[in-house]
Amino acid sequence: MESKPFVRRGRPYVGPVQAVILDWAGTAVDHGCRGPVAVFTRAFGRFGLEPETAEVRAPMGREKREHVAAMLNMPRLAALWRERSGHAPDDADVDAVFAAVTELMPGTLADYAEPVPGCVEAMARLREMGVKIGSCTGYSRSMMENLLPRAAAAGYAPDCVVPADEVPAGRPWPWMCQTNCMRLGVHPQEAVLKVGDTVADIEEGLNAGHWSVAVTRTSNALGLTAEEAAAMPAQELARREEALARSFREAGAHYVISSVADLPELVETIAARLRPRRHVLDRGIEEFYDYRMGR
Repeated sequence: MESKPFVRRGRPYVGPVQAVILDWAGTAVDHGCRGPVAVFTRAFGRFGLEPETAEVRAPMGREKREHVAAMLNMPRLAALWRERSGHAPDDADVDAVFAAVTELMPGTLADYAEPVPGCVEAMARLREMGVKIGSCTGYSRSMMENLLPRAAAAGYAPDCVVPADEVPAGRPWPWMCQTNCMRLGVHPQEAVLKVGDTVADIEEGLNAGHWSVAVTRTSNALGLTAEEAAAMPAQELARREEALARSFREAGAHYVISSVADLPELVETIAARLRPRRHVLDRGIEEFYDYRMGR
């Protein structure tokens, strides 16, 4: 196997963008992140609770057991659980609801595997540019078993997929991103874009040292199908996206784009930002050697 030169740390990275790492629902597939909402709503329904959509969406992006725990810790849902069971939600209750989520997730997600508009074309363009496609998700490997082949049949098949149960902890920890980088053979972390639709995604990217990119139109926060977004008056859609973009920037996102369809253009923008660094670094090295040689 041909080896690549190793980039020694200690000076700014001046190479090309090597990879993008994408979240799944609300980012690459499932416009509006509808699949997880359906699963959590059904899972809690088995225990006599009817969570509001906002309650389901609030912890989105986190590992799914943590998602269940966060919901059961919400005042309204905790009070309803206590009313029905006679005690506050505990770890055993989290496990019980999570078991229902795990059971429901594979079959449900298969119905929400459609890539967002422009995703397939954007991935093809990125590969033409020499950029590798990674993926990470709060789903477990078993939850992905039906989603992966359905997405692939629709044209979306990342080079690497790392689910939350294959690392020590999910978002906002950087382990899924770092595992992607190891499996893809990309280095350093500044050569990678992490793309997602939640604050947890943004934090994950920042913690991994990547360019952290958020998407708005397809996101969990907007919660719109592609058809609903297309039918919404343009000014209203733009207003909602800009409000969400502000919140993502406040969370630390380096860039905010409407959808992954915009990724090739963004990669070119970031590559252009890196090129001047190469010129400055090269000039600095030349001046240093001129000084050492007494020129």
